[in-house]
Amino acid sequence: MLTKRLIACFDVIAGRVTKAQQFQDNIDVAPAEELAERLYADQIDEIVFYDITASAEKRKIDLDTVRRVARHVFVPFTVGGGIRSVDDMFEVLKAGAEKISVDSMAVRNPEILRDGAESFGRQCIVLSTQVKHVGVRDGFPSGYEVFIDGARLATGLDAIDWVRRGEELGAGEIVVNSIDRDGTASGYDLDITRAVADAVNVPVIASGGAGTIDHIADGLTAGGASAAIISSILYSPRFVRNIGVRELKEGLRERGVPMRPYLDDRPAGTHADPLSS
Repeated sequence: MLTKRLIACFDVIAGRVTKAQQFQDNIDVAPAEELAERLYADQIDEIVFYDITASAEKRKIDLDTVRRVARHVFVPFTVGGGIRSVDDMFEVLKAGAEKISVDSMAVRNPEILRDGAESFGRQCIVLSTQVKHVGVRDGFPSGYEVFIDGARLATGLDAIDWVRRGEELGAGEIVVNSIDRDGTASGYDLDITRAVADAVNVPVIASGGAGTIDHIADGLTAGGASAAIISSILYSPRFVRNIGVRELKEGLRERGVPMRPYLDDRPAGTHADPLSS
């Protein structure tokens, strides 16, 4: 049985990780490279980095911060935000990323998925989707609509129709992020996560709402996801108690979820805990 993955999500502004709730009211957490070093030492499976203001500010992604993070981690590292072309993808990969995440630009120019897959391989291209429950009605047979530009702009696209097209164009993984659940610690939206997992033949990543180990287990079992994006539960100052990667993995294994083992003899390195100050 394939093991499931835990992916730490960094929403980055000016080189620092922030945490929002339903895409609003971002609060500062730590320098991105320091938090990456800490989570790598704690044996996170992967990291995804979103430069969340690049698209709105119509600028390229913050490559300096990407490089600093990449120096500290030796796990799969996905980067997104402000990526408009294959040339932009190449620059991000040269800076140390292993996968490219596209979201708003994929809606505006779907061929970027095909171009990226043909240039770098399908395994390199991640389609990130921000979805909102709008109810089953004309144009939205799934009951979920795709939004872009930081969940501010409705696209008129049905979520299931869009992820199927994304897979056809070349996406090798699909992130399903629930706008309604984002940062709420109320659990993933299992309905849309499961619907996407059933609709495509590539790995699906649950995102938006994990607040407990049970929430993550549900996303990886009932939700049909291959991986779970987590952020608040790891490091948000809004949480009464953050939970470390080891405790998460042990708790998931106790719930019957196959996880990569935690290696007691892995060198932890030396670094300051960015949350201790």
